[in-house]
Formats: sequence, C-alpha cells, structure tokens
Amino acid sequence: MRKQSLWYWLFLFPVLIALTVVVIIPFIFGLYYSFTNWNGIQSTEFVGFNHYIKLFQDGKFLHSIWFTTKFAIASVFFINFFGLILALIVTQKLKTSKIMRTIFFMPNLIGGLILGFIWQFIFIKVFAGIGDLLHVEGFRGWLSTTETGFWGLVILMSWQMAGYIMVIYIAYLENIPQELLEAAEIDGANSFQRFRHITFPLVAPAFTVSMFLTLSNSFKLYDQNLSLTGGGPYDSTQMVAMNIFKTAFAENQMAYAQSKAVIFFLIVTVISLTQVYFNKKREVEM
Repeated sequence: MRKQSLWYWLFLFPVLIALTVVVIIPFIFGLYYSFTNWNGIQSTEFVGFNHYIKLFQDGKFLHSIWFTTKFAIASVFFINFFGLILALIVTQKLKTSKIMRTIFFMPNLIGGLILGFIWQFIFIKVFAGIGDLLHVEGFRGWLSTTETGFWGLVILMSWQMAGYIMVIYIAYLENIPQELLEAAEIDGANSFQRFRHITFPLVAPAFTVSMFLTLSNSFKLYDQNLSLTGGGPYDSTQMVAMNIFKTAFAENQMAYAQSKAVIFFLIVTVISLTQVYFNKKREVEM
C-alpha cells in the first residue's frame, strides 16, 4: 500500500506543480492586483474595493453580464437538445451511423475564430442573397442588430458544440441494457414512453457533465464573439470575456480588468457548482 501510495503521488506531482504554477499562483496574484492600481508592470498604491465598487456602476460591464447570461441559457438548451437528438439518431442501427458521427463531430475541430468568420459570411452574404431572392426583409442585415447578433452567436455555438456533446450522450446511450427496452416494448410501451421512463433517467448523468461543459464554455466565449460580431453594434453583443479584454488591453486599465475577472470567476463558479449540485440531486431522485 505504501509503495502504491508513493507511485500515486509521484505521478500526480508534475500535474500538481503545473496546476500551482499556471493556475493557483496567477490567481492569487491577480486577486491581489485587483485591490491595487496595477498598470501591468507595477503597483504603487493599495486602493481597496474601489475597482469593485466602480464595476457595479459600469453600465457596459453589467450589460455584458446580462447578455452573456442570456446567451448561456439559450446555448445550453439548444446544444444539449441537438446533441441528444444527434446521439439518438446515430445510435440507431443504421449503416451510415459511423460516418454520421464523424460528420456531426467535425465542426468542433474548427477553431473559434475561423468558425466566426465562416458564419459571418453566411449571415451577411448568404442570408442577404436568400432575402433578395425571396424578397424577405428578415434575411437582410443580419448581425446589424443586437437581436440578430445574439441569435447568430447562439446558432454558431450550437453548431460547433452539438457534435461534441453528442459523443457524451452516445457513451451513456450505448450502456443502456437492451433488455429493459425490449421488456418495455413487450409490455406495450411506445417509443416516447420508453424514452421518458427508461432512456432519459439512465442518461441523466450525461446531462450533468454536458451542462457543466456547455455552461462554462458559453460564459467564457471570446473567439467566436470577436470574429462574428466584434461586440457590435455599439458593444451591444459584447460578452464578458471581450469586455474584460478591452478594459485591459484597449483601455489599459489592468487592475480594473482584473477585478472584473475576479467577479466573472465567482459568477461562473457559483453557477456551475449550483448546476452540478441540483443535477446530481435529480439523478438520485430519478
């Protein structure tokens, strides 16, 4: 046992060192700098909670939090909905199921910036062409308003991550005992009843994992936001990560940006842990 414990800590040691150097120490320094007038090079004065008081009076930052929250809610719903639908399709006994899995997963392999520019072309050029052809005004001027920019980001995020989340659902769907489904079918349960009472409860752990990943990724989104809308028009589609970046590197307010990052970290942590707690509780009840 002692030998096993020694090897365990020996293999774990490099990971702990990397985590400490890359995450924990920078976080501690960042927390300290948020209470100073740090300019990215040095800090000469301790300003206390001044930055935190200021950010709660910052209209653009508060708007970015609200916009990001709405985006996260919509993205989590659509990504998990389409991810589960795709997983149900490719786990059927189809000859093309393997190639379909590959096709559905491929968007996740494309970088966020490239995806943003691809969908920017689709929304601006392709949609405008469809609008001109069908004489439908709603297809013209996509990404020029806050509402269409919002849904553009949701569509992009859902298209990119649905295939990735599909893989998680596949892992749980393929572990469902077929005997249970066959027994329910013999008892007269239709497809919806089998899904509602057998499949759905057995894949509940997948919802916990998928919702955690989609929530955290949606809140931290930056690349796609930058390349698709750039935060426009007039910063109305600017998400929190972009707001923090601009505060730090465009406005050169490093300490203020760090205080925003600390609040952002707390928000994401609380929401993610709360979601995991309630989903775990639901798993037990189901």
